[in-house]
Amino acid sequence: MSILSTARVLVVGVGGLGCPASIVLARAGVGTIGLVDDDLVDVTNLHRQILYREEDVGVSKTLAASRALTALAPQVRIEAHETRFLPMNAVDLASRYDLVVECSDNFSTKFLAADAAHGAHRPVVHAAAVRWYGTALAVGSAGKPCYRCLFEDIPSDQVNSAEAGVIGPMVGVVAAAQADLALSALLGKDVFGALFTFDAKTLFVRRRRIEPRSRCALCGARA
Repeated sequence: MSILSTARVLVVGVGGLGCPASIVLARAGVGTIGLVDDDLVDVTNLHRQILYREEDVGVSKTLAASRALTALAPQVRIEAHETRFLPMNAVDLASRYDLVVECSDNFSTKFLAADAAHGAHRPVVHAAAVRWYGTALAVGSAGKPCYRCLFEDIPSDQVNSAEAGVIGPMVGVVAAAQADLALSALLGKDVFGALFTFDAKTLFVRRRRIEPRSRCALCGARA
């Protein structure tokens, strides 16, 4: 039995990033994939949320995604959590899985996923895509460096993809990188602490190390 076939991965958010990331994970043979989302499929998002079809509009994303992933990879167990990722359930959900793939479109959920993964001692792979720009960052189960080393707190001028818009192909590229980091981590590779950035206008990819902050509220010496 392979490492991936026994692995359990939690995908937080089944939207533009979560859809293609889930497809890669399922096709790669991850044994169990948990899906967390409380939203419904919307017709305006079909161009980038590639698990869904027009007949899925108005249906729970976790239900529609479960159906689509099961059709693509019948051997994969899909666990649907039709709920928002919240402070009262985040650590419990993260602790049920080996790794968290954070695909949300807002900073509040990203910080919560970082905190929950740290509390559950689970690795987490963050990703974001806004306009022409995307990022991916894997954080180990030891949690250092973490998402809060990169962003101390929610930016006052935060903007999400719904407000700013995002180029459709961008989410696919970023989600592929995110899924690759997740699979590599599950296979025991050290992919943690490096921030990958992608500029779709120039097709420029950059990789740079993130240094832990001693004063980080989550993983620092005083945490």
